[in-house]
Amino acid sequence: MHMNAESADRKEAAPAMTIIPTLMTERLILRSHRLEDFEEYTAFWTQEDLVRYIGGETSTREQAWSRLLRYAGMWHHLGFGFFAVEERQSGRFIGEVGFLDLHRDMYPTTTEGTLESGWGITPALQGRGYATEAVKAAIAWADDTFPGRRMTCIVDPENRPSLRVAEKVGFRRIGEVFYKDKPNVMFER
Repeated sequence: MHMNAESADRKEAAPAMTIIPTLMTERLILRSHRLEDFEEYTAFWTQEDLVRYIGGETSTREQAWSRLLRYAGMWHHLGFGFFAVEERQSGRFIGEVGFLDLHRDMYPTTTEGTLESGWGITPALQGRGYATEAVKAAIAWADDTFPGRRMTCIVDPENRPSLRVAEKVGFRRIGEVFYKDKPNVMFER
């Protein structure tokens, strides 16, 4: 293929590849998702108790695959994304935590351009403080990496455990948003 000087000038430089950090807490490892996580990851997203407050529908294998690839793309293009959460003692994949910028069709649109925080721990292990521990580690990393950047999250008002996590890690309620015609509590940090 032949390129003239004008088309070469318009060619954009490829973004630098982001190295996804590994974060360690007392009980957890926050790391990049791996292709070998896929079967566990797919099973994770088929748990009705997990998705009850996250859209309400379990994911198909294809949807789980798309989500896994979306996270890799966020790290590549935005320099942040979701971490896989691994239990240190067992080495099991138990959830995920991190940051998104989904350009949601939401009213009011208040998360776009922010570090929108999210988390999910497999239901059988909820109530042990894993989500709070993981979110605190992710926030500490983000505060160092993106100092001063606005951080947000949205939580279903019926999801009491996630409302508590948000408050424990320093988010404060700033209002309500509607996403997919459903109200959510809006937080910022």
